[in-house]
Amino acid sequence: MSSITLKAVEKWYGAVQVIKGVDLEIEEGEFVIFVGPSGCGKSTLLRMIAGLEETSRGQIMIGQRDATAEPPSKRGLAMVFQSYALYPHMSVRDNVGFPLKSAGLPKAEIDAKVEEAAQVLKLGEYLDRRPKDLSGGQRQRVAIGRSIVRDPTAFLFDEPLSNLDAALRVEMRYEIAKLHQTLKSTMIYVTHDQVEAMTLADRIVVLEFGKIAQVGTPRELYERPANLFVAQFIGSPRMNVVPFGTVKLDKAPSGVVSAGMRPEHIDVVESGGGHLQGTVDVLEYLGADTYLILSCGDAGQVTVRVNGTTELVPGDTVGLQVQDGMFHFFNGNGLAISD
Repeated sequence: MSSITLKAVEKWYGAVQVIKGVDLEIEEGEFVIFVGPSGCGKSTLLRMIAGLEETSRGQIMIGQRDATAEPPSKRGLAMVFQSYALYPHMSVRDNVGFPLKSAGLPKAEIDAKVEEAAQVLKLGEYLDRRPKDLSGGQRQRVAIGRSIVRDPTAFLFDEPLSNLDAALRVEMRYEIAKLHQTLKSTMIYVTHDQVEAMTLADRIVVLEFGKIAQVGTPRELYERPANLFVAQFIGSPRMNVVPFGTVKLDKAPSGVVSAGMRPEHIDVVESGGGHLQGTVDVLEYLGADTYLILSCGDAGQVTVRVNGTTELVPGDTVGLQVQDGMFHFFNGNGLAISD
């Protein structure tokens, strides 16, 4: 295991800059997730750490070593991709042990490491099967096992769950979380799915157009977003943001241009009361919860999370009361203002 430090890292493709001066310290044993919309540079940044993309400017430190110019094979990192990239003609045992065989390790040592990885990943009963006989989740565990046997400095995951269906994604999130607890290894994980980021990460790095918008724990990003981009990217459904003048408030910090409120922090009250007035347009029933989507005049569309047993119907007019201390305020540049 080792820490990984990025110092003023940039990536240029000709005249186009895609990574714009990223500074980041990842501690030894930490689980850090890069998250952001498509095209924000998260996979490029991961590939730069891996050595699969050249670093145009800046430094990448692995521990105390400057690894900026090192080839991937010298960095001691293991990467798990979206595609499992397994050898179809080989058994699970041979797929997992292949990196060690290529390195010329003795068969007894390879067998021991494969058995150890299989035990961690619950693959013991599948070692003699071929990839075509496995589910998507099992194939991804084999790909992870192939990385584990190398005993890497850190694990790099590039959207490893994107090819799985919803049920398998939940299962594999659990498996990866348990793997981190067991191995206590440094892990860097890329995803566009903020639910994966919130449930897995020690810290989340939110990227926007090649820059870091905010770094923090999932709770810090959820409760104290630094700007509008993070506020609306983290959380599902996304935070409601309305022009400040459309909200009935006695007092607010100076310089406020827009007000944010999360759907779960809004209570439905009688029409005429609350901070906003709205008419129910659509109800999205999800069992335990229902999402109300309301038209709120000049404030626009607002989403409210309520109990699944609500008796409201489209056309009902209600008041919306934001819970105490749950407003988020932003200035004209989209930066958060403390209340």
